[in-house]
Amino acid sequence: MNIIRIQISQAVPGMIVAEDIYTKDNHLVIVKETTLTDKIITRMTFYSILELSVYSISSTKDIDILQEADTYYEKIKKSEAFLRFHLAYKNTVNGLKNTLDSFVSEQKDIDTDKLLSETREILFKCDTNIELFNMLHCIRQYDDTTYVHSLNVAIICNIIGKWLNYDKKELEALTLCGLLHDLGKLMIPSDIILKPAKLTEEEFSTIKTHTIRGYNLLKNQNIDSRIKRTAIMHHERCDGSGYPYGFYSEQIDPFAKLVAIADVYDAMTCARVYRGPLCPFDVVTIFETEGYSKYDPRFIMTFLEGITQTYVHNTVKLNNGLAGEIILINKFELSRPVIKAGEHYIDLSKQRSLQISSLV
Repeated sequence: MNIIRIQISQAVPGMIVAEDIYTKDNHLVIVKETTLTDKIITRMTFYSILELSVYSISSTKDIDILQEADTYYEKIKKSEAFLRFHLAYKNTVNGLKNTLDSFVSEQKDIDTDKLLSETREILFKCDTNIELFNMLHCIRQYDDTTYVHSLNVAIICNIIGKWLNYDKKELEALTLCGLLHDLGKLMIPSDIILKPAKLTEEEFSTIKTHTIRGYNLLKNQNIDSRIKRTAIMHHERCDGSGYPYGFYSEQIDPFAKLVAIADVYDAMTCARVYRGPLCPFDVVTIFETEGYSKYDPRFIMTFLEGITQTYVHNTVKLNNGLAGEIILINKFELSRPVIKAGEHYIDLSKQRSLQISSLV
């Protein structure tokens, strides 16, 4: 059989892997000759596998379908509300870039009041969390720089904090944790940050130093200590699998745990130089598959329940090409809601061969 190279977004159950697949730090994930399943594809996505070799199939119909560009709320994109949001968003990103660049290069006191004021310009553009997530998902093709990512994480953190009933001071501190969590990446060479190909072991080790670099930039600042701890701990995981220290749950700052969830969600649902944005329900699947041991159960459940509820009544496309409306979230399997397609009701928790492929 012939071997073809495909993007992870083109992988479908039933394909056969033509080579061993490793993570960026060279850990074996999938062995050659494995037949892909939904769970295996989700696992590869979780480990940021970007492409793979598979044995060619007799028809390219499925791949052609998958190569079609996802569409995101075209009506919202054309609305005056989105145009205003987009303008405010770009202005806030530019302001954030200037503030952070100046801080890193000049080592002056960081102006947290200014950072919060600029972020509020985005938050106040929307009346509800649902509207805010809709706006964010319409802007996912925006270049995913450290500044854009930091703003998105701050916005998502603010929303999670509201779901957790945090007071104003806690929300402000959590929002700043999101804004400043990746500060250390501004000290990493851009050719590594923006590299579209697989990182070498040395490059990946360099990337991982951003947590310590960020903490060192912030440690002498007169700011909430949770912001400093989040900078160094946001890649720690509750099961001890994170970095830089391999801390376990009780050792990790609660705000760092929250930022970790927002960080992963935004990174996966944003466009990158090597792929388009993943469907939010793909990310929910990943969290459900391997996330409950890595993230604080209370925080991850609050986030997943909140994020999936924002998509009720939205139109989605299934992997068989059928489009329908989400009418009910399954409490025990949030990634598999009930879909109304025409006169038919499809319970994805029972029809296991079907899954949501995109928001439309």
